[in-house]
Amino acid sequence: MDGGVTPRCPAPPLVRPHRDDVLIAAAGLAGGLVLWRLELFTTFPRGELPGGLSLLPLAVMSGAELLRRTAQPWALWLATAALAADLVIGSLLATVLMFTDVVYAAVLYGPPGLARRVPPATVLAAIAVTLAALFALRGPEALTLGIVAALVSVGPAFTGSVVRDHRDRAVAEWLRAEQTALLAEMDRVQAVTAERARMARELHDVVANHLSAIAVHSTAAQSLDDPAATREALAVIRENSVQGLAEMRRLIGLLRDAREGEEVSAAPTLEGLDALLGQARAHGGADGLGFVLRDERSGGPLTASVELAAYRIVQEALTNALKHASPGRVTVHLTGPGDGGGPLTVRVTSPLGTRPGPRAPGSGAGLIGMRERVGLLGGDFSAGPAAGPGGGWWEVRAVLPVTEGRTEDRAEGTRGRNGG
Repeated sequence: MDGGVTPRCPAPPLVRPHRDDVLIAAAGLAGGLVLWRLELFTTFPRGELPGGLSLLPLAVMSGAELLRRTAQPWALWLATAALAADLVIGSLLATVLMFTDVVYAAVLYGPPGLARRVPPATVLAAIAVTLAALFALRGPEALTLGIVAALVSVGPAFTGSVVRDHRDRAVAEWLRAEQTALLAEMDRVQAVTAERARMARELHDVVANHLSAIAVHSTAAQSLDDPAATREALAVIRENSVQGLAEMRRLIGLLRDAREGEEVSAAPTLEGLDALLGQARAHGGADGLGFVLRDERSGGPLTASVELAAYRIVQEALTNALKHASPGRVTVHLTGPGDGGGPLTVRVTSPLGTRPGPRAPGSGAGLIGMRERVGLLGGDFSAGPAAGPGGGWWEVRAVLPVTEGRTEDRAEGTRGRNGG
């Protein structure tokens, strides 16, 4: 508005007509020219041939056909005016047929509001034409005019409505299928991510024990000049290498699809703790470590997930003791669940203090894995120094719910504390 100049609104961009609309308009115009040349008119309002003036409504109707898909409702209004002029001047069949197509396109391609209003409007228009013809002609010709008006307007309008509803339903079904496929893909990605996390935990739990023993004994072999001790360390290294390779093969077999009628290897259970502690004694005896199992469990059998989690927690705790514990006794203590459905408590204590000789490095992934296993079952986990007889101790403690209902309730609580 500065300087008294009124800003001009930019003109709307011109939409190029669709190729099919161009063909329809060209065909209608050509057909109308042929009918005009042959003087085949539908009506003669003045009792004589209209001449070249009837070409004007034909040309306007052809222009409306060009806009039938891209400029509704303007095309419908233009076609209605052209039809009125055609009926007054002298009607060509091509002009009337193109009008029916514009009505059809207005319902099919026009805005939703226009598509809802056109069908009832055509019904009212057909009724009005019939009543006017009855009033003017007072004969059966009036009914004929009403039927023609209905065929020209009502028929195309309701046909377009049916086609549009079918198209909208097809689009909605396609969108629903796309959404379902997207959700399925998201579920697949989440499942793959969860499976990879489980594989990482399983791989760490299975192999870490053997690799830790290999690291400890290889470090000791490098620092000692005693040939006998070196040979003993190499023997332990070979034994753990073979066992680790066997565990790796078992894990790979679990990851592969089982063939029909075949069973994959069973997951470890608490019945294998004696063998696990036997391996720990063989690896830690040279460092002054002793291993004791106190199994005070009672009650019925445990679920496979609880047994696997308890076994892996004990395995990881023994691996950490082999790496970091001072000479002394490492105790694995199992209590519960009892007949009342209480939790299973796993406690692993090891001497805490200064350890002579080299130590294997640790990454901290073992504690993270144990905490995650317990959290998935809705249990409680703690690991840290604890006071005990004879000095300080390192205690790993896991409380695992054994009943399904309690596990789900506590798992919900754990997810709530972690922010969902």
